[in-house]
Amino acid sequence: MSSSELVSLSAREAISRLKSGEITPLELIDAAEERIAAVDPAVNALPTLCLDMARDAAKSLPKPDNPGPGWLAGLPIVVKDVTDVAGVKTTHGSPIFADHISERDDISVEILKKNGALVIGKSNTPEFAAGANTFNEVFGKTLNPWNTDMTCGGSSGGAAVALATGMSWLATGTDLGGSLRTPASYCSVVGLRPSPGRVAAGPQRDPFQSLSMNGPMARNVADVALMLDAEVGVHPGAPLSMDAPARSFQDAALNPTTPLRVGFTPDLGIGPVDPEVAEICRAGAARFAEAGAVVEDATPDFSGALETFQTLRAAAFVVNRGPLLEKHRDKMKPEMIWNIEKGMNQTSGDISLALRERGALCQRVATWFEDFDVLACPAAIVPPFDVDMRYLERVGDHEFGNYVDWLYICFAITLSGCPAMSVPVGFTQSGLPIGLQLVGRPRGEAELLGYAARLEEIVGISARVPLDPRPAP
Repeated sequence: MSSSELVSLSAREAISRLKSGEITPLELIDAAEERIAAVDPAVNALPTLCLDMARDAAKSLPKPDNPGPGWLAGLPIVVKDVTDVAGVKTTHGSPIFADHISERDDISVEILKKNGALVIGKSNTPEFAAGANTFNEVFGKTLNPWNTDMTCGGSSGGAAVALATGMSWLATGTDLGGSLRTPASYCSVVGLRPSPGRVAAGPQRDPFQSLSMNGPMARNVADVALMLDAEVGVHPGAPLSMDAPARSFQDAALNPTTPLRVGFTPDLGIGPVDPEVAEICRAGAARFAEAGAVVEDATPDFSGALETFQTLRAAAFVVNRGPLLEKHRDKMKPEMIWNIEKGMNQTSGDISLALRERGALCQRVATWFEDFDVLACPAAIVPPFDVDMRYLERVGDHEFGNYVDWLYICFAITLSGCPAMSVPVGFTQSGLPIGLQLVGRPRGEAELLGYAARLEEIVGISARVPLDPRPAP
């Protein structure tokens, strides 16, 4: 097969050919290298490559007698540049770590490698994954391949672009307030934020935290399910980690199911949304009806989510980045400084209230899911915007007071602990991608993947990627 044919394969197709011996991991690495050289200069998604390391790993790749559903068989992947890969630069998009070489693999990478993944590079991210526009002082900005004047979202922006342009078949992401879901929406790929503990990661300063999750990204739902199978499992270094389920996630995605009742909301009842985005997402959710679902306007009560999330996020920033502010304030972007100082200025009463509010929100969401199978809403409240805007400052007459609040459509869902994913459902009149966020019951990834696969089947646009980067018209 030619290099162009190889990079156009789905992850599942590539693995099937790897297992049969029709192609080799080295051929896929070569194809990826050729594609990266051809398109990455136009989008700047993969600033750090480790292709020779991947080739060396391919030569000693184990061949299990009974590989599980998550066996990747030597498939090349890319890892987000906040996640450690032993022997490879991990900068976190920060000048503080511009020359930092990781000594060990993150737990999530360790598990992926054991399941036959070959890491070929690191994907670009905002500084410390803070913000939903992928730019930093180390590597610069990553551009949206659908229109290179626009943002690709963030913070897993480089990962989404690598997938959309055919530089990788699978990619890791992380998600605190939408960092898997927003770039997936902006690049017309699929990103899944799993339930807390579903994907082991670390070591972490707070191994019991339940806000920031690692998860899979791919070009279609079945490939995301495949990667999730390769990521799950108990690890002693991740105390919230869970056993792999008896039924594979891949099996759930390959056997699509139709939800009985779908609740749609354009805004969760708590914020503004661009009218075109709302229209496209409403039309996308309504397509479940073609498979027999009842789709109606409905949402859990997310009141108080903005304040609750901002308080808990700021507290987490103090835990994870507070010491860096004391030593390297001059090397941190202003948004990071604001977020850490917000956390430092909070009282124990502020945090206690936020925890109580989160608990009440979780109960309201769980009750809502007694009557509905899935919640559908936009994955981002606006289409991709000018990449030179640091963050979205307003929608219509509504002004946001900080760089985070415009992501409310995702971070309110984060508070619930429910699995959530972005699935492509359409394009704006100017040709920019729009993703629909689907939210499932707590720990209901398999069910959610089945519903997402059904919608993907109905909408029928997943084959539009990979694509060559497109300059602004």
